Amino acid sequence: MRIVFIGSGEFGIPVLRALAVHRDYRLHGVITQVDRPSGRHRLPTPCSAKAAALELHLPIYQPEKINSPTAIEQIRFLQPDVLVVVAYGQILSREVLEIPSRAALNLHASLLPRHRGAAPIQAAIRSRVRETGVTVIWMDEGMDTGDILLAKKLLIRSTDTAGTLQARLAKLGSRAILEALNQLANGSAKRVAQDPATATYARKLSKEDGEINWNQDKWEIHAHIRAMNPWPVAYTWLCERGETRMLKIFGAIASTRGSGRPGEVVWIDSHGIFVAAGGGGGLLLRDVQIEGKRRMAAAEFARGVRLTLGSVLGERLAVGDGRAADGTLS
Repeated sequence: MRIVFIGSGEFGIPVLRALAVHRDYRLHGVITQVDRPSGRHRLPTPCSAKAAALELHLPIYQPEKINSPTAIEQIRFLQPDVLVVVAYGQILSREVLEIPSRAALNLHASLLPRHRGAAPIQAAIRSRVRETGVTVIWMDEGMDTGDILLAKKLLIRSTDTAGTLQARLAKLGSRAILEALNQLANGSAKRVAQDPATATYARKLSKEDGEINWNQDKWEIHAHIRAMNPWPVAYTWLCERGETRMLKIFGAIASTRGSGRPGEVVWIDSHGIFVAAGGGGGLLLRDVQIEGKRRMAAAEFARGVRLTLGSVLGERLAVGDGRAADGTLS
């Protein structure tokens, strides 16, 4: 079968690599996003899919808009039997979806119809479910609404971050796509309609979504910290010596020990900084980064800034600290 891969993000790289070396499928092109400004100097930078395609010496197409007449003609020229779409970032029109002779398939990082949308991995961790998975669907014009071809489950580990869970789901996804293509080839591929009544939606995250609400239960905060790692990263505010600074939190351990006001620094030891949460107990912060400084162990950070017991994280100075009173990021 002639395959055209459409994707941009890191999640799709194992699929791209698997298709590039498979003996039964011919990967005729990679359609990905245009290079975007990145880094301190805002230089045009290729996305993960383009970088992998360059390494694999694959033909690359980068339309600004995939539904434009020019892009549609490019895809038609490739004469795909199957479009394989993974983490692309644009909705495909009916005209694009009707180009392949066999199917337009999408790999989604959840067990649909749960967690449709742009951030399903983070949503699975934050909702504290025990399992998630990947789903291969027959694409339609909706947001992850197409009929299900197959799904594969994966247990979520208590230590999983969004980064580690994405890596494991990406590997599972590459196997799922190959199995789906095999079913297409032998005529056994099925269609199971999604139940819209059980659908949930995981919207695209912003930097502001990383802020910690210390009034929440310790387990909710712990899940939030894991879900926000590696982006946008969980954060709180630290007011010390008349200054408010953002404190990013990369790792923490939930504990039933200790009590205090939500956000209060209860103790500091060689293992980290213990902060009280709503409902009792709290979190031992292990891995942090204050704005403008390097990432470090929480205990090392506490020694360096001489963090005061009784300080309450999340509180901000209302005036004179260069930030809005509601904590809006500049």
